[in-house]
Amino acid sequence: MDILGTFLGLLRLVPPPCASYNGGLALNPLKDELCKENLQLAEENLKREPRIMELRNQSSIIRTTELAAAKEKLSELEKQKEEMLKMNSPASLIHRIQESMNKTDEESENLHQKILDREIDLAAFLQHYKKLRIAYHRKSLIHLAAKTSNI
Repeated sequence: MDILGTFLGLLRLVPPPCASYNGGLALNPLKDELCKENLQLAEENLKREPRIMELRNQSSIIRTTELAAAKEKLSELEKQKEEMLKMNSPASLIHRIQESMNKTDEESENLHQKILDREIDLAAFLQHYKKLRIAYHRKSLIHLAAKTSNI
C-alpha cells in the first residue's frame, strides 16, 4: 500500500491537465467536475489494485491445480490406452486364439476319453464332440489366417 499512498499523494500535488487551460482562465464548471471525477476514479482504481492482484493470484493457483489434476488424469488414461493396446496387439490376440484352440482341443480329448471309459452315451458324445471339433477347427483357421496376414 506504500506505493499506492505515494501515487495518490503525487496525484493531489499535480493539478489536472485541464486546470490551467487558456493561460489560467477559469474553466467552465462541467470541465472542472469531469476532472475531479476522473481523479476520483483513478484513486478508486488504484485502491482496487491489491484486490485485483489477489484475484489474479487465486485464479493462477486454481488454474495450476486444475492443470495438475488434468495432467494426472491424462497420464492415467494414457496408461490404460497402452495396456489396452498391449492386450489387443496382434501378437497377443494370436496367442489368445492359440490358448482357446488348446482349451477346446483338450475338452474334446477329455470327452473322447469319457466315451472310451463308457462314462457318457454315444448320442451325447457325438453331439458335444461335433460342436467342440467345429469350434476347434474354426479357431484353427482364424489362427492360421492371423499368423499369415500382414497386420
